[in-house]
Amino acid sequence: MRLILLFSFLINIAFSDFIGISPKTLQDKIDENIVVIDIRTPPEWQEVGVVPTSKKIMFFDQAGKYDVEKWLLEFSKYVKNKNQPFVLVCRSGNRTGVVGNFLSNKLGYKKVFHLEHGIKSWLKNNKNTQK
Repeated sequence: MRLILLFSFLINIAFSDFIGISPKTLQDKIDENIVVIDIRTPPEWQEVGVVPTSKKIMFFDQAGKYDVEKWLLEFSKYVKNKNQPFVLVCRSGNRTGVVGNFLSNKLGYKKVFHLEHGIKSWLKNNKNTQK
């Protein structure tokens, strides 16, 4: 039980430097022209679509591998500086937790948001997607 509590505490600390947002808040931010980055895989994008306006930049491939340099090169086309706000989207919020933590804590991005519970929450709230 102690291990579970410690793990939970460490996860909260690790993910405290970026902000989880609801589908409603994401819609408001889209209306304000925020950059939305969907880090899922191509089959996931095809299966349920993406949040409208999303830039599709896969981070982890289907085997869980990644190429940070390649991803950052594509990412930098949309997020021009470390003070520009952006929103990360994945399936359930786990991958955006890892990537958001990396971007905020290791690379110093200041306004990192992620869709809480990922595209699943977007769909659960009857929001439209694009394929």
